[in-house]
Amino acid sequence: MSHAPSPFPAGFFARQDESDDARFYSFDRFVTHIDDDAIALIGELYEESGLTGADLEVLDICSSWISHFPTKPGRLVVTGMNAAELAANEMADEWSVGDLNSDPTLAFDDASFDAVTCAVSVDYLSQPLEVFTEVARVLRPGGLFVCTFSNRCFPTKAIRGWLSTDDRGRCGIVATYFELTDGFDEPVAQHRNPGASGDPLFAVSARRV
Repeated sequence: MSHAPSPFPAGFFARQDESDDARFYSFDRFVTHIDDDAIALIGELYEESGLTGADLEVLDICSSWISHFPTKPGRLVVTGMNAAELAANEMADEWSVGDLNSDPTLAFDDASFDAVTCAVSVDYLSQPLEVFTEVARVLRPGGLFVCTFSNRCFPTKAIRGWLSTDDRGRCGIVATYFELTDGFDEPVAQHRNPGASGDPLFAVSARRV
């Protein structure tokens, strides 16, 4: 499985702070990065998408101490950067620490999961096409990959291309990741709460073919 050549310009995936991500995320942050209404909308999206079934196996990448599911799927595996935060994730059946910017490989067999989620973290991926290729590999046919995000981030760790555009442009960036990765159908982009006074929530998703 491969991905098409990148159309992104030089420096697009560079970050203001290129220091070791493991050091940055070594500090425990038991906080939420979007407001409660936006968090609830992620849960609603997961439920609408059928990701909470008792027979489902789901992988949550770039995860932390919460995974935003209103109801736990049958098996939830989480990966992220901070061991204490991952260990505190009450829904997780399994967890592991991994830096996808250092090594985008997902340590799972082919076709291991019915769905993969990535909540408010896609903006930090410096090798997104490699990560999306790995997600396609571990998804079962018909499995859904859902990326959700807002307009809030750690700006020193977000890629420059993300910071240089607006919300519409960011939806386009994630949709392009899907389009450039073999194994996904046409991505669907959504603004889940237009007109809301709080944090906006966007979602881009596609299914494994």
